[in-house]
Amino acid sequence: MCGIVGYVGGRACLPVLLDGLRRLEYRGYDSAGVAVFQDGRLALARAEGKLDRLQAKLAGTELLIGTTGIGHTRWATHGVPSEDNAHPHLDCSGTLAVAHNGIIENYLSLKKGLLARGHRFRSETDTEVVPHLLEEEYDGSLETAVHRVAGRLRGSFALAVASVREPSVIVAARQGSPLVVGLGDGENYLASDIPAILSLTRNTFILDDGEVAVLTPSEVRIQDRGRRPVAKTVFTVPWDPQHAERGGYPHFMLKEIHEQPRALADTLAGRLGPGDTVNLDELPIDAEGARSLSRVFMTACGTACNASLVGKYLLERWARLPAEIDVASEFRYRDPVMRPGDLAILVSQSGETADTLEALREWRRRGARTLAVTNVMGSSISREADTVIYTRAGPEIAVASTKAYITQLLVLTLLALKLGELRGCLTKPELAGYRDGLASLPRLAGEVLEASAPLAAVAQSWEQWDDVFFIGRGLDYAVALEGQLKLKELSYIHAEAYPAGELKHGTLALIVPGIPVIALATQRGLQEKMASNIAEVKARGARVIGIVLAGDEEEEFARHLDELITIPRVDSLLTPILSVLPLQLLAYHAAAARGCDVDKPRNLAKSVTVE
Repeated sequence: MCGIVGYVGGRACLPVLLDGLRRLEYRGYDSAGVAVFQDGRLALARAEGKLDRLQAKLAGTELLIGTTGIGHTRWATHGVPSEDNAHPHLDCSGTLAVAHNGIIENYLSLKKGLLARGHRFRSETDTEVVPHLLEEEYDGSLETAVHRVAGRLRGSFALAVASVREPSVIVAARQGSPLVVGLGDGENYLASDIPAILSLTRNTFILDDGEVAVLTPSEVRIQDRGRRPVAKTVFTVPWDPQHAERGGYPHFMLKEIHEQPRALADTLAGRLGPGDTVNLDELPIDAEGARSLSRVFMTACGTACNASLVGKYLLERWARLPAEIDVASEFRYRDPVMRPGDLAILVSQSGETADTLEALREWRRRGARTLAVTNVMGSSISREADTVIYTRAGPEIAVASTKAYITQLLVLTLLALKLGELRGCLTKPELAGYRDGLASLPRLAGEVLEASAPLAAVAQSWEQWDDVFFIGRGLDYAVALEGQLKLKELSYIHAEAYPAGELKHGTLALIVPGIPVIALATQRGLQEKMASNIAEVKARGARVIGIVLAGDEEEEFARHLDELITIPRVDSLLTPILSVLPLQLLAYHAAAARGCDVDKPRNLAKSVTVE
């Protein structure tokens, strides 16, 4: 949450800062600001609301034409959205600026001392203690002052600091909140996330906790907490910069939905061997090691947690491994029973999700083997886990996840299949069948999207409703959870997903004439049961939209449906990757019909880096 962009070089930095901040809008924010050094002084501009208001404030002025600057988009934690609470924040003299992501937990005690020593505060934020502390610690070296102040802060923070006294320097510090350094030719960049600087450079590295970076036009120096130099490994971001552009689509989310066939193909590339084999070279487990596994724990948040539920079903089915799922924010505060040989799988789109990262660290303290599934190379979770499998979804800009979710499903499917192979739980014909099914998914996903035009009319008819229900059994229930989350996130329609068999245990009291019910019925062997559940809601007047496999239109459960959406016929265990596509589109079109901000839903952020 929140966004930081920094630039130091030879060109006017304001366009770089504003473009970078716009590319970080998906992280969620309520105000924005920039600080640029020019003509020996600090020029500051801030505005409540969207970036357009900040740009309007800057239009037509010659202000802010310097070559060193920092920018910020704020997502409120302390203090209401306002210009005074917007970042960057200044010290008393107005010569030192700070942008901050995260939460400073001990700010009240620090502020009390600063007030007693005569400092003047202009905001309600926790952040403002930082420039005042730096003002006290500065003795000619901004780098030294940042080291000293960082050691006094408790909580999570990413800091970008600049001072009039060192006009071609930006100092950055990280503790628990991500910061990316980008390397250029005669210029260097700082950002909260890769998309902010992807159009400028692909040569990047990510700061680790406790590190302080000094950026000048000609170099970047890194030190750890002990002031020891750190040599960072630069990695080249494989994403195409065009994938971070809208490309003619009205919203990033619609573009990213339609990118999913390519994302599936990229994630499969090199991972399907000939015949009956799956290649997961990232997985350092042989047949003996796989057979020694006794249990799997999966830890994630939000959409990644929904993907993990599909992974749980498949691990138990194919690899015969007991699997448990924890919401990461809950896991940290319970005392799980773990045995030697257990495997902990951490799933996170960004690789920086605060609760998932702390869960990873707890697993490591307990001696578990850890495996990360993430989309971002060099992220904290990818670096701290014993093993990482990348999803290869490419940059995802819309706050509500689509292609990151579907590629998480695919990686977890590959992982379950590989462990089933290594543990000897699947026959060669079974492996070959599933392998061929996986190879067909990019093509079949494209077919679903090509036939999706009628979904807009279905979703638009929900505009007058305040509630929608999703029901399914087995893997269909896992997908229903993701469908209801997408609808809530995007359209602000209250939605709930239930195992279909639970309807009669209370939920039927909420079914009234005309209310939409989305019924997923793609699981062979459960369709007779689904028929009775669909009949239950239909008898109470619900309008039932069904998602079924092609060829099942004449089955008993389909006779009760008011609207029928079909997906191509695949093995029931592979349907989640296809059945979620119409749910994503229904959520998108419902939100668009209601005039919602599809790419940036209210109160939400893409990367949740605080508890």
